Amino acid sequence: MSPDASPFQLVPGAPGSPVVLHVPHSSRTIPEHVRHGIVLDDEALEGELDHITDSHTAELAAGASTECAVTPWRFVNGLSRLVVDPERFPDDREEMLAVGMGAVYTRTTHRARLRPPGAEPEPLLDRWFHPYAGAMSAAVDGRLAATGRAVVIDVHSYPSTALPYELHGAGPRPPVCLGTDGFHTPPGLLARAEAAFAGFGGTGLDSPFPGTYVPLKHYGRDPRVSALMIEIRRDLYMTEPGGPAGPGLGTLASALAVLVDSLGDL
Repeated sequence: MSPDASPFQLVPGAPGSPVVLHVPHSSRTIPEHVRHGIVLDDEALEGELDHITDSHTAELAAGASTECAVTPWRFVNGLSRLVVDPERFPDDREEMLAVGMGAVYTRTTHRARLRPPGAEPEPLLDRWFHPYAGAMSAAVDGRLAATGRAVVIDVHSYPSTALPYELHGAGPRPPVCLGTDGFHTPPGLLARAEAAFAGFGGTGLDSPFPGTYVPLKHYGRDPRVSALMIEIRRDLYMTEPGGPAGPGLGTLASALAVLVDSLGDL
């Protein structure tokens, strides 16, 4: 990736669609100058990427979009979350700071050191986090201006066995975890997601990962923005920890398309 290349992409959908499929954690790409600030050797880094990356979720979202009657918009992160994690709070509100996984990670999924002691997060936040947040806010503003509302569907995956970094790893690990927010997840959105993903062995609520992504500009302020996180357990569609996708990927993409198409009158 060249220094001037955009690290994220907004893929346009239908002008009348309020839906933004947000795919923040699908990439393994780490710019070379960022790689120099990571203390893991190459083999250990590849192993960490296997565990931390939501592999194939960009393909899942793209596949769903092609099946939708009204094409949603897609906002896709082109960088690994080991560069910055755009879904974390960039301040003390972030609970994952307790395990070294704020907006800039200092620890791995197994709680080993990722960056050297005293590494400053601000350069990475300024270069990658804040532009990403601004662009995602603009994408949501675009849907609000065009349709009067915005629906952010956060597309994630998670391992079938809990990793040491998980703060809530002792709870249920359903085939599909639906993460919600008390302000931004209306009951109708949750009910339609439960129906769309009912055929995979059950859905769960906010375990092992709670919450959902809303740009900070809108978070807790704009009720026209609704949001839901979809966390798919990886054994449904891929070889863990970082292997190839299987036939389940297409079936899950179809379910996501059903959900998106059901949101036209929400």
